[in-house]
Amino acid sequence: MNRTSIIQPGRFLVTGAAGFIGSHLTDRLLARGGSVVGIDNLALGRRENLARALAQPGFRLHVTDVNDVAACTRLIAEEAAREPFTMAWHLAANSDIRAGVADSDVDLRNTFLTTHHLLQVLRRQGIRRLAFASTSAVYGMHPARLTEETGPLFPISNYGAMKLASEAAISAAVESFLERAWIFRFPNVVGSRATHGAIHDFALKLKRDPGELEVLGDGTQAKPYLHVAELIDAMVFIVDQAGEPLNCFNIGTVASTTTVRYLAEAVVQRMAPQARIRYTGGNKGWVGDVPRFNYAVDKLQRLGWTPRLTSDEAVDRAVAEVVAEVGG
Repeated sequence: MNRTSIIQPGRFLVTGAAGFIGSHLTDRLLARGGSVVGIDNLALGRRENLARALAQPGFRLHVTDVNDVAACTRLIAEEAAREPFTMAWHLAANSDIRAGVADSDVDLRNTFLTTHHLLQVLRRQGIRRLAFASTSAVYGMHPARLTEETGPLFPISNYGAMKLASEAAISAAVESFLERAWIFRFPNVVGSRATHGAIHDFALKLKRDPGELEVLGDGTQAKPYLHVAELIDAMVFIVDQAGEPLNCFNIGTVASTTTVRYLAEAVVQRMAPQARIRYTGGNKGWVGDVPRFNYAVDKLQRLGWTPRLTSDEAVDRAVAEVVAEVGG
């Protein structure tokens, strides 16, 4: 096991740098003394998410699409000529599962092809370390606690399918040219700068109509929610500590989940206490939604990292942050 940090100091390429998780990762890498080159097409990401980073000399943002291989090859070559990259963090993807259900090209283009094309660029530029943001959606429907060994994997959303295909492409790249890769399987991640998700959607709905909150499903859906600050802690820790050629880790809370009803009531209580909550019914929120799952994070705990917040505590913290941003 590699116990020597490659995070600090270092020079990092971050795709999706202006997004929810990418911007938090960028801030953390800069805070640890690294320099960051960010790529984002600003389709979902927001420049204001990078306000802190843009004020620092160690950060450069390129507004381009990872699928534009020629442009990315050129800009990464120019940046590498100034200073070689330590590794790449790939977070550029479609983050809206429902959009991918409505149009499967969304996840093909923005989730899988971004991975495929980035791997091409990394190979050409000799960048041999890659960290990848994957998802619990790769597991599909499994009744037991989800471990990294759970299988077979049959995703029920195009998003999950394209993330799983990306994992496979990265695994093949480890065999051919990557020295090391880290795959992080995220649960539901919550916190400031969110661009999607139940808390964010509930807050926007209540801003439009403070009298009623429509909730898809019956509210019994239960999943683990992890605060984005703890997610970043875990990602950085894993890259520091896990030294196999291919490293795959669930990141999540310890045996705790939160119901959609809890989320809805928490947002209503903070933003519009008079609002009525109306459930649409059914145990799924939408096509492709896995209504109930729980993570096993034993492997991550054995590596030495455990989250501090329960799922409910992560939700409470995130509700306060998101409502403040939305303006409730």
